[in-house]
Amino acid sequence: MSADFYSGVAGKLSSDCRVSYQPREAGGIEIELSGKLTGMYGRANVELARRTLSQLGVVNALLRIEDFGALPYVIMARIEAAVKTAHPEITAEALPEQKPQCCTQSRKQRRRTTRLYLPGNQPKYFLNAGLHQPDGVILDLEDSVHSGEKLSARLITRNALRVINFYNAEKMVRINQGGIGLADLDTIVPQNVNVILIPKVETAAQIHAVETRIAELQERYALAEPVYLMPIIESALGVINAWPIACASTNIVSLAIGLEDYTADLGTNTSATGIESLYARSAVVNAAAAAGIGAQDSVFSNLADKDGLLTAALEAKQLGFEGKGCIHPGQIATIKKGFAPTYSEIERAGAIVAAAEQAKAAGIGVVSLGSKMIDTPVVKKALTVIALAQDMGLITAKAGGL
Repeated sequence: MSADFYSGVAGKLSSDCRVSYQPREAGGIEIELSGKLTGMYGRANVELARRTLSQLGVVNALLRIEDFGALPYVIMARIEAAVKTAHPEITAEALPEQKPQCCTQSRKQRRRTTRLYLPGNQPKYFLNAGLHQPDGVILDLEDSVHSGEKLSARLITRNALRVINFYNAEKMVRINQGGIGLADLDTIVPQNVNVILIPKVETAAQIHAVETRIAELQERYALAEPVYLMPIIESALGVINAWPIACASTNIVSLAIGLEDYTADLGTNTSATGIESLYARSAVVNAAAAAGIGAQDSVFSNLADKDGLLTAALEAKQLGFEGKGCIHPGQIATIKKGFAPTYSEIERAGAIVAAAEQAKAAGIGVVSLGSKMIDTPVVKKALTVIALAQDMGLITAKAGGL
C-alpha cells in the first residue's frame, strides 16, 4: 500500500484542516471527511476536494480531510501541498477564484509605521488582520514556519493573497532564504503582492537575484503593478554592507533591521537599553536616509509590556526609523502613538511651511522664523511631519495642516 502524505499539523487548529493524501494506481478518487462541521459542509467540501484534485491532474487517490472550520482556500492549499509532497513533478496549480477587492495597489512613498507579522501556515489570523488597521500585513514564510510546513505556508499564502481582503494594509510576504526564497517568488509574485521582505540580507547580490526573478515573473505573467522590496539586515556583515544594499534597487522602499539574529551573530542578547544594537540601528537608518528610502525598526517581543513598547517606539522615531514590526495586533495602536507627530511638532512644522510659502510669494530667497533662518532641509522635514499628521488623521489638509 502507498504511503500517506500530509499537510497540516496534528491537533484541532481553528480555521484550518489536516489533509492525508494516499496515491493509488487505480480505483478512482475516494474522499473521507471528519470534523464537527462535516454535516453542514461535507458535500461542498467533497466537491471542492474533487475539483482541486482534478485541477492537479490526480485521478486515483484516497484523500482524508480532518476539518476544523477551514475556509475553501485553505482546504485547497492543504490538498495541493499534500499532493505535491507526493508528486513534486506536478506543476499545475489549484487556484481559488480571485476576488476583485484583493487586487490592491501600492506606491513607493507611503506610510509604513506598523507592519503586522502573521505565520503563513496559520490562516486563523488572516481574516481579521486588516480590521486592526496595520499599514502592512506580512504573511511570513520564513522563521515562523516549521521546515515541514514550508510548502503548505507558501500555498496558503498564495491563496490568501487571492481571496482575503486586508483592506488598506499593504500586502507583504517575507520569503525564505536562498533557493527556497526564489521558489517562493514563483508562487507569490503572480498573486498581486505589494512588498517582498528579503531576510538576512548581507550583500547587494542577494537583492539582484530576487529582483531578477521578479522581473522574469512580471514578464511571464504580464504583470503591470510594481513589486517593492524590503531587505532585512540581521547580521554584522549586513550592517557593514547596509549602504550598497540600500542602493541595490530602485524598488527598495525600506531597510529593516532584525535584532534577534543580529545580536546572536554578535554573541550577545537584546537588552532593555538597546546599547548592543545602537551602532547597527544607526548604520541602517543612515544608509536608508542616504539612499532616499525609509528604515524599519525590529519587533518588540514582550507583549505584556506596553510601556516598554511605547518607549521603544519613541526611541526608534528619535533614531530616524519610520516604523516598527508587530507580532500581535495589540501592539499596533501603541506603535502608532509612539511614531505620531506631537502637537508641538505639528505646530512648528506648520509655522515653518507658512513662513516658506510667504517668502516664496514675496519673492524672498531667505526664509526666517522669528530670529532663526530656515533652510530647505528644514522645510522638507516640516512638510513630511504635516503629511504624516494628515495621513494619521491628526489634522486636515483643508486648514493647511493646522
